[in-house]
Amino acid sequence: MKILFAFENALPSAQADAEVFMATAEALAPFTTQAWLHIPAPNAASLAAARLVRGVAMVSAWAPGRPAVLRHILCGLTIVCRRAFREADLVYTRNLWVAWISLIFGQRVAFDHYRPWPDQIPPLQRWLYSLFSHPRLIVNICHSDYTRQAYLRLGVDGAKLRRVLNGFEPQRLRNPVLPTEAKSHLGLDPTRKYVVYTGRVNHKKGLALVVRAAKMLPDLEFLLVGSSAEGPIEALARDVPNVRIIPFQQPDALVQYIYAADVLLIPPSREPLAQFGSTVLPLKVFFYLSAGRPILAGDTSDVREVLRHGENAWLCAPDQPEALVDGLMRLTEDAGLAARLAAAAQADSAALTWTARATRISSILTERLQAHRTAPAPWGRQQSMRWRQLSWRWLRHLRRTRFWILPPDELTDEPNG
Repeated sequence: MKILFAFENALPSAQADAEVFMATAEALAPFTTQAWLHIPAPNAASLAAARLVRGVAMVSAWAPGRPAVLRHILCGLTIVCRRAFREADLVYTRNLWVAWISLIFGQRVAFDHYRPWPDQIPPLQRWLYSLFSHPRLIVNICHSDYTRQAYLRLGVDGAKLRRVLNGFEPQRLRNPVLPTEAKSHLGLDPTRKYVVYTGRVNHKKGLALVVRAAKMLPDLEFLLVGSSAEGPIEALARDVPNVRIIPFQQPDALVQYIYAADVLLIPPSREPLAQFGSTVLPLKVFFYLSAGRPILAGDTSDVREVLRHGENAWLCAPDQPEALVDGLMRLTEDAGLAARLAAAAQADSAALTWTARATRISSILTERLQAHRTAPAPWGRQQSMRWRQLSWRWLRHLRRTRFWILPPDELTDEPNG
């Protein structure tokens, strides 16, 4: 099996999309007879970073670093001119434009993404149906069942829709230390309890709720790790003495904050999923599972696919500061509960490595390459009706809020008028 991986953004990158795609490509490479990585390389640093993906040959796209729209367009136009495109058995991409262009020029495509595009931007539904029902689009690797269900509702053949969870790299946590040691290493008070969040510190991650809860828990210290600039969350936390904003950390330093945590926090808010649509089953879930620390998260449909309340995590009602406060008090005051949840989470993580993900994807690709290709069913009347209704709701939502993502609640409400 020969795979041409196509990524539309330059490296190096600290974004989750780059981590997922590059880790998957590197882990899949041993299952191939030849693997290439098609990527924009606007400078020497980007070229060098792309060459660090082991087992994958570099194929440079003719594309500038910015603007992103132009870069994505040129990645799609460039890839069809490359020899690797003609030699590969399939193109593996997370970009809708690259997938579409590859199909037009006769190549087979495997798509791998976390977003439920048909639900989030309904006007695209008719085009998405034609794209994902195309006989040469062999599979859509969905990062969650939450996303898979969106394509099933669209009418795409279920055999093409496969849920394969993300993973983590065990080597990042190869030298575990006790919380007291990690706290001392970071200059923190070993006698204090620390609630740690890692990831981008911005208004899209539900962190305003965390700052509100911190004001109600003065005996706990909150470390929000991943700030890159002064923004609304930094402003909210400025006068809250038990909230510390920590700048973005490199992987080795970040691990120390993970080990210093008495609780690892995924903000229990529906905003990242419902309002911004940029976070579906966050990547940090898998890293947190492996850390041997108790996890607190929101009881949302995507998170529940991996985290189970009272078994491997503590899940609380989303967007309720009192529920968050109660959960944090339980985890920091009940050592037995915290230890039990942490141990179960760590045990579950053993099956969620990048290698495990690649093994599953390799089997799926082999199966789908051999599957009989059939013409898609025509776009039906019921699909058209739903498309028009949701598109109007999306347009009204966009005009009212200026947000491009249609919230999940809008998908089930009765249409107005």
